[in-house]
Amino acid sequence: MSMAEQPKKPTSEFADLSFTDGKVFEKVFVDGMALVEETASYLDGPGRKLSSSLQREASLTYAAWSMELTTRLMQAASWLVMQKAVKDGDMHPEDAMQTKYRINREDPALDAGAQRGRGLPDIFLDLVERSENLFERICRLDQAIYGRGIIDSGSPVGDQLAQLQKAAETGAFDPLRVWGKAR
Repeated sequence: MSMAEQPKKPTSEFADLSFTDGKVFEKVFVDGMALVEETASYLDGPGRKLSSSLQREASLTYAAWSMELTTRLMQAASWLVMQKAVKDGDMHPEDAMQTKYRINREDPALDAGAQRGRGLPDIFLDLVERSENLFERICRLDQAIYGRGIIDSGSPVGDQLAQLQKAAETGAFDPLRVWGKAR
């Protein structure tokens, strides 16, 4: 199919869904799904065996973090699969924009660095760090794709953001011109 024949990706006033057509999405998708598999294999295999030999405090942290890690990775994997479904035409972009499909961080990130040297296996902590980085990246992507237009106008910051957005949309503010002068 030639470029002229390819259907255009549906867009919305609140979403830029063209991201899923790019190589960045493909890399995030492949890397994210590989991390989900790697983590599941570790937790079900060597991690399960190692956890039984941990000291009490480390064992409790390991159990709690394993559940948290699994939950966040499943949320990330679901988001990635949903984006792929939109890209492949298996899901309507309007459906993907629903609040129930949004992903964001509600709880603080697990701080693997603070746990180093406290009895948890380094491989587990490495998986935690990589998973937290993936989750944070996906949260930022979700905000970048779907977050436009969702501005809290009940706060002074929200009011300022709304004014900046309006200025950018009407052409009253050209950030590229300002950036060019700053260089």
